[in-house]
Amino acid sequence: MKTKILLAGLLAGISLTGFAQSKTVPAVVKTAFEHQYPGTKAKWAPEDGNYEASFTNKGVKTSAVYDKAGRLIETETAISGNAFPKAAKDYIARKKLGAVTETAKITKADGTVCYEAEIKKTDYLFDENGTFLRAQKD
Repeated sequence: MKTKILLAGLLAGISLTGFAQSKTVPAVVKTAFEHQYPGTKAKWAPEDGNYEASFTNKGVKTSAVYDKAGRLIETETAISGNAFPKAAKDYIARKKLGAVTETAKITKADGTVCYEAEIKKTDYLFDENGTFLRAQKD
């Protein structure tokens, strides 16, 4: 009996957490997302004072970051290692940074493109030519 009550409480807590999380995303942000990706379900999370929607788009793991006014800041799409710039791969190898666990292409709202490689819970960012920009903890 105690197990059932505990389980029910846990499920209710999870449901409320999901409800609270979705409720904190402003309607204007959700509307902008729905306009760009009609009918797409997303998981929302805070991102440096903005809102990040994580979803699958045409079979590709994708995320889109919006500011609180609903303006798109950037879109990040998972890419294969083959699509990752050679200069960035060479930098990672030369610096012996370790194994790359994920790679992504980031497109800013202004069209600027950069690339990201996740290595040991650190994101390494490169410009569109594969030149190293900076590293940031995940």
